[in-house]
Formats: sequence, structure tokens, C-alpha cells
Amino acid sequence: MLDHVNGLSRHFTVDSLRQHLLQRSQRRADGCLVVRGYGTRRGVYQKVAGRAWAHIAAFAVFVGGYDPALEVDHTCGVQDCIEPTHLRQLSHAENCRTRAQAPTCRNGHPRELDESTGRLRRVCRACNREAQRRWRVRQAEDVARARAAAGRR
Repeated sequence: MLDHVNGLSRHFTVDSLRQHLLQRSQRRADGCLVVRGYGTRRGVYQKVAGRAWAHIAAFAVFVGGYDPALEVDHTCGVQDCIEPTHLRQLSHAENCRTRAQAPTCRNGHPRELDESTGRLRRVCRACNREAQRRWRVRQAEDVARARAAAGRR
């Protein structure tokens, strides 16, 4: 069963991995079981037991039935959580569809709903307009350089 977990150290058994994960984790007030991985950063995906992602290893030993073709998703949104009731497996497409979208673009403009998909547009109209303006300026500069090189005005 643990053969399908990429990066997992081969000396772990199901019981020893379960014990290892529980020793390296602590329960929070919101119900999440947060694991301490090898890195110093917290709140991000953690690696444990070799180079395996903690949430994937936890799904394999606590829930079982791990399919490497599917992704392990956190229903709680906490990336370093290994609570078995907060983990589920789904396809990449379904994982992308259920991912929360920011209501504003990276420049702070409000994003509009795309009628064809029912999701928010990736690029807002203001940023798209600015990108097109920059592209037109670059194209005009390229044309001017080409004409100067050809000896024309």
C-alpha cells in the first residue's frame, strides 16, 4: 500500500509511519492535526518520512485506498494538516474547479464572472486593457526599428 507514495522512505511500515506522523503533529483548536515537517516554514505543505508529502502519507496510512493518479486535497484549506477527516482524493480537474478564487486580481481590480464557465475571469478588464496597450506600444517600436533599419521613415 505504501509503494505508491512517492518519496517515502522504504523502511516505514504502515504502523511505524502512522506512529511517526502522530509524534510529529499536534492538534489545533479548530480540529486540524498539523504536522511539523523537515522545513522551518509553517502553514505550507510539509515533507516527512523521507521526501514524501505529509498529507499524502497521512491519507495512505489513516484513510487507505490511496490512488497515485488522483490528488489529495484538504477540505479545511490548511496545507500542513494531516487530519484524516479533512483529506479527500479527487482528480486534478475537480481540484481546480473547487479551488477558491480571489475576488480581485493581483493589482486589486474586481474580477468579473465569465458566463461560459461560471467562474471568475483570470484577468480583469483593466489589467487586460493595460496589457494590450503595452503590447501595441511594443509593436509600434518594433515597426519603427524595422523601418529605420530599412532606411525608410
